Amino acid sequence: MTMICVPIMVEEANAALLDASLAQAKGAELVEFRVDLLFEDRDGESLEVRTARVLDLVKESPLPCIVTCRPHWEGGEYHGDDDERISLYEALGTSDHPPAYIDVELATYTRSANIRQKVNLAVDHPKQHRKVTTRLILSSHDFEGRPSDLTRKIIAMNDEPACAVVKIAYRARSIRDNLELFEILRDRQKPMIALGMGEFGTMSRILAPKFGGLLTFASLRSESTTAPGQPTIDELLNLYRFRSITPTTKVYGIIGWPVTQSMSPLVHNAGFEAIGWDGVYVPMPVAADTNDAEASQTSFNVTVSQMIEDKPLVFCGASVTIPHKEHAATLAIGGLLNHSYRDDPVKRIGAANTITQWWSEIEHDHRMCDGISLVNSDALAIRDLLQHTLGDLNGKKIALVGAGGVSKAAASCAARDGANVIVLNRTFSRAQELTEQLLSHSEDGYLGTVQAMNIEKLPSLIADAFINCTPVGMTGGPDPDGLSIPIPDMPPLPPETVFFDTVYNPIETPMLKAAKERGYRTIDGVQMFVKQAEAQFELWTGQSAPEGLFDGLVRKKLSVEASD
Repeated sequence: MTMICVPIMVEEANAALLDASLAQAKGAELVEFRVDLLFEDRDGESLEVRTARVLDLVKESPLPCIVTCRPHWEGGEYHGDDDERISLYEALGTSDHPPAYIDVELATYTRSANIRQKVNLAVDHPKQHRKVTTRLILSSHDFEGRPSDLTRKIIAMNDEPACAVVKIAYRARSIRDNLELFEILRDRQKPMIALGMGEFGTMSRILAPKFGGLLTFASLRSESTTAPGQPTIDELLNLYRFRSITPTTKVYGIIGWPVTQSMSPLVHNAGFEAIGWDGVYVPMPVAADTNDAEASQTSFNVTVSQMIEDKPLVFCGASVTIPHKEHAATLAIGGLLNHSYRDDPVKRIGAANTITQWWSEIEHDHRMCDGISLVNSDALAIRDLLQHTLGDLNGKKIALVGAGGVSKAAASCAARDGANVIVLNRTFSRAQELTEQLLSHSEDGYLGTVQAMNIEKLPSLIADAFINCTPVGMTGGPDPDGLSIPIPDMPPLPPETVFFDTVYNPIETPMLKAAKERGYRTIDGVQMFVKQAEAQFELWTGQSAPEGLFDGLVRKKLSVEASD
């Protein structure tokens, strides 16, 4: 079983012990005491006094612990003498209350025969003649990226008889770095910790049990992480269902840039838990170059294809968000995959937000990709919500504000069902481009119409439904207090007029608030998010999402965030 270890940066022993007790209560098996600051010389204190502080800390710990005194040159806070640091490890290993592990940097351990000898005397290994129980973690950390000599370092650690655990941690620069870390874990010769740091490395921390990692690190609080990309223990256990992850667990995720604020892990992991599905949904950030569309497309294609080809990963699907929806639509083109399906909205608008991969149900190590589907669940959600509110869309007039991917999905599905769609955008040429693109992709034509209109005409426009497809009104967006549709400036409209906002945070945007005050019908962004997520869930599992679960989770989380 992969353990959860909570790292604690120790400045004061009592506070650290309280945190260790909290870690125990939350379900951690280990704590790592980072004693960099605790062991620092305070006004000329003797080595004995400083050592005693650390020994007392370990003695009082409610959990088995790892002790690390990390030097500044490997990302730590210790600036003192290395000889004194090694003497601390000697004292710890031979004490009456030793730690479970000490963590020593490979670079330190191999610096001299003297250091190696002193460390070896303090830890348990096959040639040890002392009665010691502390085990040695040899570690390597690189905060810049994958070290060029990574393989050499792993071999060196494995070749050291005293090394009980090999630890590799480096800043991940892409999802592909995680796949290499998983391969390193699968090929391990000794118990191993292999983790990616930073936003791109979070996946490696969550999926450690899938590939046999000895442990993963999780912070007590988001503000107390000791390495970038480190999840909290609550997130690990409750959001990502860490204890249920096994080698056979199916992997899903959210592909986009950025993805840290996505609500999708919350709803999909809860859905998997509710129906007993052996799956986990994780962040899958794929960076994009705004100045090089071809490079972004290539990065997306290579990342997804490598996940597909990595059979032990068991990658089964992903949500795709900005800026990769158009990249996803072309994923099956050019021989990347032999068997694929694209639904009609994907064909018409050239954007997909859902990838589903089918696997042959044979031996795990020999699974084969049977095919892949590319679906636009945004279009499905918008269509369902409009039909539920307006009934038959044939002949209805629908005004869309914005000319991005969501607007394109809304225009396509509405026009397909016979609605007369008007696209308005601050830059008129973009609205024109959208309408032209839709018409060029409509193989069978539309029952309704699609036309572009200058945004200045919006206040005088009369329509059955107005849909905001821009980020105006979004919390943390460029204009959170703005009105995407100037309802106060518009003449009175029929009370059955519908105002639909695709922004879901806040739940009630300024535009929706203005619409409700005037008695109009509304559709909020949470409804759209939930509908599209439920469609994805059914594609991946073959089962309907538990009724009301997704909606309740999203509204609760957004309400809590709003109150904070």
